Amino acid sequence: MSDRLGGIISATYNPLAGAPATVEYLVVAGGGAGGGNNSGTSAAGGGGAGGLLTASNFSVASGSALTITVGAGGAGTAGNTNGANGSNSVFSSITATGGGGGGAWNTRTGSNGGSGGGAGGDAVYSGGTGTSGQGYAGGSSTNNMGGGGGGAGSAGTNSSGTSGPAGNGGAGFSSTISGVNVQYAGGGGGAAYSTSAVQGIGGIPSAGNGAYATTLNGTSATANSGSGGGGGVGYGATGNGGSGGSGIVIIRYPATANPPASTTGNPQVSYAGGYQIYTWTSSGSVTF
Repeated sequence: MSDRLGGIISATYNPLAGAPATVEYLVVAGGGAGGGNNSGTSAAGGGGAGGLLTASNFSVASGSALTITVGAGGAGTAGNTNGANGSNSVFSSITATGGGGGGAWNTRTGSNGGSGGGAGGDAVYSGGTGTSGQGYAGGSSTNNMGGGGGGAGSAGTNSSGTSGPAGNGGAGFSSTISGVNVQYAGGGGGAAYSTSAVQGIGGIPSAGNGAYATTLNGTSATANSGSGGGGGVGYGATGNGGSGGSGIVIIRYPATANPPASTTGNPQVSYAGGYQIYTWTSSGSVTF
């Protein structure tokens, strides 16, 4: 095994120092899908990021199973329908709210969520609201350009004018809880109705980009990022919104404490920087 204060430690290493009293956590909900569109004159908004909660010194008790729920991303939608909201993620008593779906041209307003979905439509409409402490609002639409979905780090931007740009997704949140710096929960980009307009870009690389004109479909967010999907555009055909990314749950605590008594859900186990780290990409539980 290597140095206990950094680098890799064997997953079988057990210093027999007792169970931890507290852990650090990151809980990211599923991101919202971008809105769909089949109107010939308008574009949809980007999906909002899943809510993000992180803190240290969360008290845990020995012998009690703590629930882990990893929320699904909102499924991409076709036609004139708001993007589906993402699902909540849970660690014990901590619940992060699924991201809001992007607005379609006929429903227009983005959905509320952990972060709000961007607005769609063919005039000025509002983005959805975010959840306090978890994410930000979606951007508004303007004249056939979709608003960007909100992110965990900032609101989605408003679209501009009749030739764009469409709204960009809000910024995500950077965390080093996994041992490396990773960005989570960026908003999806809004769509642009024009071959010469600029579509909205996702707030971080894992978020979906909006469609523009004949590309029709917004792109989907990366799995386990909690990011929003890109909005679709109706340019003589049906444009689909991109799906939101599923969420993730990560906990860590000092490597000098015992490993959990049991886990379910097949978490990834790693060791870095003096911590043992448990990452769930599907639902399960942990007992100390």
